[in-house]
Amino acid sequence: MRLLYLLNISNPDRLSADSGWIFADLLAPALADAGAEVTVAAPAPAGDTRCGFHRTKVPGTKYRARFSADIDELVALIRAEQPDVVVANQIEEAPAIRTALLEAGSNALLAGYCHYLPFSFTGGGRLQLDPSLNDAALGRSVLLAFAAGLAACDRVLVHSPTAASWVSAAAARTTLDLGGKLRVVPAPRDERLVRDPATTRPASGTGAIGVYNHRLYAHYGTGQFVDLARDLAASGTVRLRVMDLFGQRRAERKGLDDSPEKMRDQLASLPHVQVVSDRGDRVRYKDLLAGAHFGIAPFRPGCPWSMSVIDCQGMGLPVISPRLGWLAEHIDPELCFTTPAEAVALAERLATDAEFHAVHAKRAHASTADFTPALIAARYLEAVS
Repeated sequence: MRLLYLLNISNPDRLSADSGWIFADLLAPALADAGAEVTVAAPAPAGDTRCGFHRTKVPGTKYRARFSADIDELVALIRAEQPDVVVANQIEEAPAIRTALLEAGSNALLAGYCHYLPFSFTGGGRLQLDPSLNDAALGRSVLLAFAAGLAACDRVLVHSPTAASWVSAAAARTTLDLGGKLRVVPAPRDERLVRDPATTRPASGTGAIGVYNHRLYAHYGTGQFVDLARDLAASGTVRLRVMDLFGQRRAERKGLDDSPEKMRDQLASLPHVQVVSDRGDRVRYKDLLAGAHFGIAPFRPGCPWSMSVIDCQGMGLPVISPRLGWLAEHIDPELCFTTPAEAVALAERLATDAEFHAVHAKRAHASTADFTPALIAARYLEAVS
């Protein structure tokens, strides 16, 4: 199978913070191991030396990534690669890719990976637009472009059953029946971030570290985390380690949303809160996780998956989480909370109750066992066959 993987990269200056690139970098070699011939078309190479690479332009902003596909470039690429399968990691580009396939005379299967959903659903079933893609009221246009992408695909791949439910419901609202197109294919875990918790038992007691390793955008619910950080700091039982994953961002990105910088400064001003950077170094990132006691999930309403949660769990760190989206589906119910008081109580128990921590560290680690790149590559190839 010849597979052409079209990858948008939103953070070319900090690839370690771009989950789409990390997933492709992990998945492409596993696909090659399984016998596929893989070419990645992206602003930066992903995979290993067995994978072909075609450099594309950095889209500049998240809106250009959705609305500025170069059909001439796509036609030339398809004619050069002669793929059996084309994967669109930016689902909104699928109609342009379908057009390019038509012009190139290719009958390749087109699979769209719903890496990021521009919407979510409330507990009452109300669709809400993702605020990160609603600048200048563009959210509805992005949603319609997303639906057009679903219509153009032969396969629609999503991370989780939660994402499958949301995508199906959103499609139905545009009279689109996904029928047999939809497949659940989780993202691969990073094998460099896997540690058996049985071999590393952290000491319990005051000073245990809770790690928050998510993007600091306001739409991730970071304001709620800031409030929780204040409560945890006041408890005196735990310290917090907050990851600054972005570092210095490009002016174009800050111009659309400067909340990460603002949130970082708020958190850095709190007592018992340490803001740290991995400096784009995956080894340093692992060391920062390894020194923690537990993780804290984001408060993002539209959460169909979280690479950072899987990173923690693969390292044997229990993760406490609000009952939201995929988080409520995946994380042990005993570690989910509804109120800040419940969150503080869970954090304190993980910090002081060694047996409770050991049980949940083992469960956290085990919850990622089915996400090895090899297993995910097999599911991926089955989905596009």
